[in-house]
Amino acid sequence: MDWGRDVLVNIGNHFDLASSIFVAPRKGIYSFSFHVVKVYNRQTIQVSLMQNGYPVISAFAGDQDVTREAASNGVLLLMEREDKVHLKLERGNLMGGWKYSTFSGFLVFPL
Repeated sequence: MDWGRDVLVNIGNHFDLASSIFVAPRKGIYSFSFHVVKVYNRQTIQVSLMQNGYPVISAFAGDQDVTREAASNGVLLLMEREDKVHLKLERGNLMGGWKYSTFSGFLVFPL
């Protein structure tokens, strides 16, 4: 995944730009959300939020009659220190690659 230089906030540098992986600095409840935009008619996209290599939630966009369509999802996760989270494009193509997509995460409650 190529995020370019469009990381707006990364306090503590727990999101690694090179690998596009967030690493939890401590145990706690974290909130994550993402928004992606598909391009091209007659295709479906599926994006999954992965925790330690396993899909937790997914978002789909598959309307056959529109050129651009958005998909979003969000979740609260219990994470241990050093747990990893990233997005994975399971199928389809995103408009502008990841340029028009967002990924956000933050600690809600430390444990």
